[in-house]
Amino acid sequence: MPELVFDIETQTADFSFDEAGLKKARVSVVVVYDYADGQYKTFMEENIAELWPLLEKAERVIGYNIVHFDLPVLNNYYSGDLLKLPNLDLIIPVKEALGFRLKLNDIAKATLKVEKSADGLQAVKWWAEGNVADIKKYCEDDVRITKDVYEFGRKNKQLFYSNLQGALVPFPVNFEPPAPSAAVFGAPAPSSNLNLTLPL
Repeated sequence: MPELVFDIETQTADFSFDEAGLKKARVSVVVVYDYADGQYKTFMEENIAELWPLLEKAERVIGYNIVHFDLPVLNNYYSGDLLKLPNLDLIIPVKEALGFRLKLNDIAKATLKVEKSADGLQAVKWWAEGNVADIKKYCEDDVRITKDVYEFGRKNKQLFYSNLQGALVPFPVNFEPPAPSAAVFGAPAPSSNLNLTLPL
């Protein structure tokens, strides 16, 4: 059950970021990095169902702001609840460490000396122009940066950001998966290679 890093882009930006607003959002492109084979995999709205087996079998799904954006938007297409999947939303431990949120680009610049190639609004413009190739490239670049931030943080137990004076400031993060749940009455916990998100 490998981990997956993913990111999505949407067709428009004319929705609010509350629950009702996100229900109106439509996917243009989803890119996944699959640790099982080291491959980047791209999905669009018309073949998004091919994404579900990868997510359902993942040890963890990893991304940046996925709990409040990416997963709720993907739930518009899914018959279960993707928020029940084991996940690591990198923005959550960042906020827990600092007391405030940072943009992925700010962390990438300070930690990795790289920057995002565009932004979500540019991806929306590309969609309106029918320029799907650039959306796919941008989304894959975002996944690569997210993956590199995750791997740096997991290995080094810290990331960096630049403060208002321009100094690099380290802060601690814990990207390790949670410990397995305790066995009941000494029996081993049941194992499965499928995350169930549908009600029984």
